[in-house]
Amino acid sequence: MAWLLVIVAGLLETGFAVCLKLSHGFTRLWPTIAFAAFALGSFGLLTLALKKLDVGPAYAVWTGIGAAGTAIYGMVFLGDLVSALKIVSICLVIAGVIGLQLSGSAH
Repeated sequence: MAWLLVIVAGLLETGFAVCLKLSHGFTRLWPTIAFAAFALGSFGLLTLALKKLDVGPAYAVWTGIGAAGTAIYGMVFLGDLVSALKIVSICLVIAGVIGLQLSGSAH
């Protein structure tokens, strides 16, 4: 259950990063409100998950989902540049998160 919280928190992190861009420096009301809601939800769920999980792997998964998700969303929906290097880099982030999780999951 704690890992599900981390995954949802990571998806919410993607949401708050995208809304941060769409808020244009907090000058647009609805993206700013959405940013705040996503951020509170993301940090809240991560906080709950950290009661049961080691901080290193959980934080890596959370940030990895947020970073990869935000980059992918930007390329698909916001017109961000798509390049082979960017795609390889996203794959490396995901591989690093998986590696960290696998190396620290056994107690």
